[in-house]
Amino acid sequence: MDDLIKKYTLINAVEHEGTAQAKSVVGKLLSEYPDLRGRVQQITGEIEVAVREINRLSLNQQKSELEKLGGYTPVKRVERKGLPDLELGRERFVVRFAPNPDGALHVGNSRPALLCDEYAKKYQGKFILRFDDTDPKIKVPEKKFYKWIRDDLKWLKIKVNQEVVASKRLSIYYKHAEDLIKLNAAYVCTCGESWKKLKNNSRACPCRSNDAKINMRKWKRMLSHGFKEGQAVLRIKTDLDAKNPAVREWPAFRIVDKPRHPLVKKHVWPLYNFASAIDDHLLNVTHIMRGQEHSTNEVKQRYLYQHMGWSYPVVVTLGRLSMNDMVLSKSQIREGVARRKFSGWDDPKLGTLQALRRRGFQSDALRQIIIDIGPKPSDITISFENLAAYNRKLVDRAADRYFFIPNPKRIMVKGFKIKKAAIPLHPEERHGYRTFSLSNTFFIDDKDFDAYKGLEVRLKDLCNIKLGNVSEFTGTELKAVPKIQWVPIRHLSVRIIMPRGEIKGYAETNLSKVRPGTVVQFEAMNAASLILRPSGRSY
Repeated sequence: MDDLIKKYTLINAVEHEGTAQAKSVVGKLLSEYPDLRGRVQQITGEIEVAVREINRLSLNQQKSELEKLGGYTPVKRVERKGLPDLELGRERFVVRFAPNPDGALHVGNSRPALLCDEYAKKYQGKFILRFDDTDPKIKVPEKKFYKWIRDDLKWLKIKVNQEVVASKRLSIYYKHAEDLIKLNAAYVCTCGESWKKLKNNSRACPCRSNDAKINMRKWKRMLSHGFKEGQAVLRIKTDLDAKNPAVREWPAFRIVDKPRHPLVKKHVWPLYNFASAIDDHLLNVTHIMRGQEHSTNEVKQRYLYQHMGWSYPVVVTLGRLSMNDMVLSKSQIREGVARRKFSGWDDPKLGTLQALRRRGFQSDALRQIIIDIGPKPSDITISFENLAAYNRKLVDRAADRYFFIPNPKRIMVKGFKIKKAAIPLHPEERHGYRTFSLSNTFFIDDKDFDAYKGLEVRLKDLCNIKLGNVSEFTGTELKAVPKIQWVPIRHLSVRIIMPRGEIKGYAETNLSKVRPGTVVQFEAMNAASLILRPSGRSY
């Protein structure tokens, strides 16, 4: 046992440049010798002693001691790149992204969209955009959201091979409903509220035993608006003893007396499970990226597929993706916009793609974090800081820098005689320079003034001064002194919209030459990426 502990401790030390960790050694030893778990307290103490002794040795001494115990062959760790493989069939790989156009896309929606796109590229497959817009009563679509979703997918750099609008396919759904009625797999139920009690007790309603002719007559009456809302629904036959009552005899069509749909004014509408299942088959969808919350819907849809003799697509279950400091709920956003709690669907407090785009986020940052998370079934929560870190790696390489002062304090520099200056737009010189016309008066952050008053500081990329109520020019050579931001006497008034409020200040006039919509970095804002939006004379 002593030799075993010593060997595993030496291996851990050699793998980590001479420093072993007791917890790592314990974990490795128990994973390979699980029968030792009953002695874990004793072994842990012995390992801690071994770690202290072995860490006193040099790396070469550790390697020598390890050789005496038989040495070891390092395990090459192969880092997985890209997404895991999926189960494939003989058919061409086809995926669909099916948003409801009742709101703008947000970070959570982007996960299935981006995963579908990545896998479509991986398997040279097809990406279908299917607008799931057959609810004219509760989650009512709006015309503007169709366009917004298309624009968001373009921003995500997703290639859409085919677009389908479900509400324009009602005749197709009606035909398949009639096919199911003829197969005696669906029936028109007119039991109203009494049906729920029967269902919950695993009992069939009287309508279930009607033959196909009676059901077809009732179906035609539904289509001619002979029934009113709530008087009749078309149900799919299932197992009345199914463990989940929600699965039993689920509704496929309902009547909506006053539909509020922007494209179609029909009154008989398919519910989600019917329209989605029919389209998945007709569009030859092979793989469905589906949230964990849709597990019951999958069970329902499989009954329909069994009735029709179809093969169900491969399902990839995704956990819910949320952000702990951004609003993603479409209902909350809609209510907040209506109450003017949010300025719009692109309010910086929101996790919509419009809001991220407005804040200067790059779509590749979102794509990369989604790829790194992968298609996991467990729920995932990401922080804004995490997403921002991905974005910063992209923005740092591309965004030009500009000076901004959030709490401007005016200072005059005695002895300053520089009239013009050229300062790099970016640490990489290929970005070029911006020029400044200068006088002896500047604006700096009043917090910098309070922190460095009486000390020598450097006006970034310009010169050194001794900071005071009247500052003194001390030269241009580089020194190991604090660097502070500055703006010339000629400046722009700037308003920065942040999730927690607005920041007002002054920026250099070179900013006025930048095309609106360009991503830039204000150096005083901790390199936060921003989108320029002119508003009157200010920005």
